[in-house]
Amino acid sequence: MKTALITGITGQDGSYLAELLLEKGYKVYGLVRRSSTVTFERIQHIQDRVELLSGDLTDQNSLYYALEQSNPDEVYNLAAQSFVQTSWTQPVLTGDVTALGVTRMLEAIRIFNRKIRFYQASSSEMFGKVQEVPQVESTPFYPRSPYGVAKVYGHWATVNYRESYGIFAVSGILFNHESPRRGLEFVTRKVTDGAARIKHGLADKLHLGNLDSRRDWGFAGDYVKAMWLMLQQDEPRDYVVATGETQSVQDLVSAAFEHAGLDWREHVVLDERFVRPAEVDLLIGDPALARQELGWSPEVDFGQLVRMMVDADLERVAAGPRRG
Repeated sequence: MKTALITGITGQDGSYLAELLLEKGYKVYGLVRRSSTVTFERIQHIQDRVELLSGDLTDQNSLYYALEQSNPDEVYNLAAQSFVQTSWTQPVLTGDVTALGVTRMLEAIRIFNRKIRFYQASSSEMFGKVQEVPQVESTPFYPRSPYGVAKVYGHWATVNYRESYGIFAVSGILFNHESPRRGLEFVTRKVTDGAARIKHGLADKLHLGNLDSRRDWGFAGDYVKAMWLMLQQDEPRDYVVATGETQSVQDLVSAAFEHAGLDWREHVVLDERFVRPAEVDLLIGDPALARQELGWSPEVDFGQLVRMMVDADLERVAAGPRRG
């Protein structure tokens, strides 16, 4: 039986990955941060099948201790300060967790057991002001936010430990991936939750920023399969994980409101507060290498994804007042 340690197990990707690994017969450990609010909602249904360890990417000793306790074959580093907007108001924290946290974990692996296979959650936000369209593994990075900058650091730290110490360390450059478990602060979930609340009469308006931004949106449940596949290869390599298609925020809004039986033009308000200091206008990935070498391709398309999320939010909002 293989053993895996997942940082960020209580997040969207961590919960889907934990499900996948349990299906494959893994013993799954999750690293959780001690905080004033306990947020285990996404893993409630599998919590009795995973073992949670206390630790923090800002605390080197806790990472080494977590490795000692779990003795994993694989480590998936999905924990981060992952909201781009917050990275502008908390740039130092974002750097400490999202950038230096990667080095702390890699260093713990180097000292504890270099045979551990390591996955780093890199991001399409590293491409930022894109240097070519579509973006591939060799596209130069040009991050446009403290979050993007921190992710570039983590990405190159992973390459560095792979090349310097022979650790099987890889980065998945994942483009935007969503699900009903996405946090309410992210635009996709903000839109589907907003449509559901308006449909049920709990709100009338939805305030959004730039509707012209274009993203490559996929389903998180598909993307965690690529993470797992990357650690099963003979040689460590970084991969772009994307759909290869792009939609605008307006396309997202239109599809979500239409599925809820609403006209978005009657409810959406453009709000300057939600426009980033430096905007990323277009992200679209080319997943050809992942398709060719990993045998991976997305199964859920954009329309299916939006309908899945709207349906889940309609059901949740109808069930009661609790948000989450």
